[in-house]
Amino acid sequence: MWDWGAFFHYLFSSYLLIGAGITLALSLSSLAIGLVCGTLAALMRMSSRWYLNKPASFYIWLMRGTPVLVQLVIIYNALPRLGIVLNVVWCSLLGLSLNEGAYLAEIIRAGILSVPKGQFEAARSVGLSDAQTMRMVILPQAMRVIIPPLGNTFNSLLKTSSLASVISMQELLERAEELLQNSFKVLEILLIAALYYLVMTTVWGFVQRWLEAHFSRSHAPISNRAGGPVNNAKAEIEKVMLTRDAQ
Repeated sequence: MWDWGAFFHYLFSSYLLIGAGITLALSLSSLAIGLVCGTLAALMRMSSRWYLNKPASFYIWLMRGTPVLVQLVIIYNALPRLGIVLNVVWCSLLGLSLNEGAYLAEIIRAGILSVPKGQFEAARSVGLSDAQTMRMVILPQAMRVIIPPLGNTFNSLLKTSSLASVISMQELLERAEELLQNSFKVLEILLIAALYYLVMTTVWGFVQRWLEAHFSRSHAPISNRAGGPVNNAKAEIEKVMLTRDAQ
């Protein structure tokens, strides 16, 4: 039977609150590293040089084509056999970051492609280098297209991080499972864990809306006519998100 006493006892448990903090830290760290990996992979894939394009395409194909749970288990069990010994935190961070980077690479690439080519030509005409063009002209405009799916990706990452419990990462779900094994209050504790995830994703929803509003008013609008670059980019991003949901 449902036990209200146990529910309220564990609702503000410091053990679970620390687990929620670990989940949030793991997700934010994975997103940061994934952004670096994704940006590099996106730029490499857009390169005309095969020795840059092919490795990036292979990385994206591999990480998007296999479940993140399998990737985490392989990293945790295979690396020690290769002489690379990492603790569970680094294994979790590596697995989630590499997987996240593959999806972000396609989102970032679609955002960059949404910027009209005339922007590249105008930047070159005033003497900007390729790096300056990307940092000062292209990325600020591309962010308006990148931010919405990026926010949805982080929302998914907050929940996907629970898979790290399989390799004994002490995040929210792992700590919830430890408590229910000792108290046998399965439904009560799992519901509390679900509420914690709901609070984190809800708070992030407010942050995401603020970021979208900020970047929407910070830069001039890009062409949005039917078949234009923004619509094409959105269609490409929707494919990425549908693929992730199917995984």
